[in-house]
Amino acid sequence: MGWQEAEVRELKVGRYMLIDEEPCKIMELTMSKPGKHGEAKARIVAIGAFDNQKRSVVFPVKHKIKVPIIEKKTAQVLSVANKEAQLMDSETFETFIISLDDEILDRVKPGTEVPYWDTMGKRKIVFQN
Repeated sequence: MGWQEAEVRELKVGRYMLIDEEPCKIMELTMSKPGKHGEAKARIVAIGAFDNQKRSVVFPVKHKIKVPIIEKKTAQVLSVANKEAQLMDSETFETFIISLDDEILDRVKPGTEVPYWDTMGKRKIVFQN
């Protein structure tokens, strides 16, 4: 499944949610007060974890949304070529290819271990700064 449900009022800045089936990090979260005939609403600005696209949505605070389950794993780098790295998972020994962003290209070297995220059928190397 790769996700679980939560209410909008449970969200916090820095956490993740799904917008258009894309895992996104919440950057801004503002809640309005309930109106005379309506309920409180939340405006959320988030950035896609895999595509870096900025997305904005507005939901009632009691609305149910999807929160991705992000598995944090490690893998050994087997090889690097053409902005791609071949990795082997440290637990399952599964091998797979990940595209590399320019900012992490120099940090991914064959023979080293790297942390990566696995969620919603997508994988990404994520270094904690």
